[in-house]
Amino acid sequence: MQVDYHRKFIKNLAKLPQNIRESFRQRLGLFLNDKFHPLLDNHQLHGEFVGCRSINITGDYRAIFTEENRVITFLRIGTHHQLFGK
Repeated sequence: MQVDYHRKFIKNLAKLPQNIRESFRQRLGLFLNDKFHPLLDNHQLHGEFVGCRSINITGDYRAIFTEENRVITFLRIGTHHQLFGK
């Protein structure tokens, strides 16, 4: 499996506090070992992000990604409110 990062994801990640960036790295390791580990709450999205999936990074932070031909592309990262407006 290959992992790529959209430029917007990289920009969002760089603006986050160090502890959130570290949480992402930890969850990414978990994701690479088991994409559906219960801590990740990996689930399909709809609406604006139809065709994408989301994983939990912390209680409020999420990462949105797509998977195509064994290539995972992380698109966005942020709080639930920043990403979904709810």
